[in-house]
Amino acid sequence: MASRGGFTGPPMNPNVNPMNVGHSAGMRMPGMPQPPAGYSRGMSGAPQYLQRPGMPPNRVGGPMGSMGGQLPGPSYGGGNMPMRPGMGPPSMDASRKRFLHQHQQQQQQEALGGGLRRGAKRRKMADKVLPQRIRDLVPESQAYMDLLAFERKLDQTIARKRMEIQEAIKKPIMQKRKLRIYISNTYTPSKPEGEEAEKVSSWELRVEGKLLEEPGKQKRKFSSFFKSLVIELDKELYGPDNHLVEWHRMPTTQETDGFQVKRPGDVNVKCTLLLMLDHQPPQYKLDPRLARLLGVHTQTRASIMQALWLYIKNNKLQDGHEKEYINCNRYFRQIFGCPRMRFSEIPMKLAGLLQHPDPIIINHIISVDPTDQKKTACYDIDVEVDDPLKGQMNSFLSSTTNQQEIAALEMKIHETIEYINQLKTERDFMLSFSNNPQDFIQDWLKSQSRDLKLMTDVTGNPEEERRTEFYQAPWVPEAVGRYIYSKVQQRRQELEQVLGIRLT
Repeated sequence: MASRGGFTGPPMNPNVNPMNVGHSAGMRMPGMPQPPAGYSRGMSGAPQYLQRPGMPPNRVGGPMGSMGGQLPGPSYGGGNMPMRPGMGPPSMDASRKRFLHQHQQQQQQEALGGGLRRGAKRRKMADKVLPQRIRDLVPESQAYMDLLAFERKLDQTIARKRMEIQEAIKKPIMQKRKLRIYISNTYTPSKPEGEEAEKVSSWELRVEGKLLEEPGKQKRKFSSFFKSLVIELDKELYGPDNHLVEWHRMPTTQETDGFQVKRPGDVNVKCTLLLMLDHQPPQYKLDPRLARLLGVHTQTRASIMQALWLYIKNNKLQDGHEKEYINCNRYFRQIFGCPRMRFSEIPMKLAGLLQHPDPIIINHIISVDPTDQKKTACYDIDVEVDDPLKGQMNSFLSSTTNQQEIAALEMKIHETIEYINQLKTERDFMLSFSNNPQDFIQDWLKSQSRDLKLMTDVTGNPEEERRTEFYQAPWVPEAVGRYIYSKVQQRRQELEQVLGIRLT
């Protein structure tokens, strides 16, 4: 039988494309001739053909020739009944039985109109395009095509922006913020003997700080901004072995909100705080001569290399013939000590010109005057913190909520386009029938006959097949018996699967 939705015969109407013309199962118009013997209709009205002569049982061809193995069953009519050429032996393996059962279930679902959704199949952009014949029929559909073109441009823009965000995340995204440092001290005088108090006067220095206008609920600890902290006290008061208080970051260091230093004493003490910022990525201080030449004082290694390359490029120091060499000008000769060098030598020569950044130096006086106990010194310094935009970029790239919603809408669009194409096919079918019913029926029957020959791989005799005597041959009972036996076996397998027992 012809597949639903297409003629393979000659066109019935010069204005209608025969490839777009389908037919409805069981459709019968007034004046249509009665079906010949051997042709029956099911409950749904769909035409059902019995076994054709020479039709292999493993071909697709309606209920009798559903895709599967060779149909089982005894030889009806006795052992002397002649067999039609091409009819296979009455046996079918278990794998083909399962495949036959699955295919029949699929045909039943398609007959109910549901069909199997091809959700697992990857949809392409072309699946959403309306065919030209539908656009010609409905001019308003051009608005949909315009939206489709805009969507294509939007998808390209979003894909490009996602790639740019991915590249930007690989690099550190920092912003400068103000870190306020609070330095204060308390003084505890000595008490007379016999009282529960300190017998020796002492002071306690506190160094604390917080980030101004810190976004987010998680506050960053004060010590996390520094690599080391050194408090240098008056060497004359505390001696050469006890005048330094040092803190250095270690892998096991616990972050804290501040530092405290307690020492005995009842006089004002001069102290110097040396704070070494913890830059991420690390920064380096350039040699003064190279810093003046490049206009860079303290920067990361990557930024220094970039500034050095820009200087080489702007001053045309790269050799014109040997591109891997740099011809040093008089400034480079003074700094690097050579008239010519390779590009690969720059990192090694630059390493000797890089130093650790200068620490932040704060001079403070620890006062033991009771009237100065409430005074607190404040200092603001610039620090680099992670830009909150980086977290938003990561959440944007990792978010799948929008992707799922877009995928659901894409699936709905594909299903709508398929339904529109189906309606167009049905319209062409009905229109071709209404224009010329007689030629339509004749071409339809010819198309059905050609499709049947194509499915059975048998070239029959049309003149012989159109006569009743052809369907009264001895092979007809054999084919009917095998068909009934296959249906019984199929129903038995279904009952066994439902009941979970083997029927005998």
